[in-house]
Amino acid sequence: MSFLIFLAAAATAYFAWRILDRLPDVLFRLKEIQRELAELRAQLGAEEPASGGEGGPVASSDEAGG
Repeated sequence: MSFLIFLAAAATAYFAWRILDRLPDVLFRLKEIQRELAELRAQLGAEEPASGGEGGPVASSDEAGG
């Protein structure tokens, strides 16, 4: 019975080591995905006018005469 416990502990340690070994790559990829999503949101926000705000559209400094 103790041999089976040893095998289970060894398998658990091996899989934990494999996961921790790949963790920096996974975190880097997640960071890159978040950066790309932020860029896409910024591009979409620049293309589409703001909606649902208070009142009408906001005048730019040229239109406001200032």
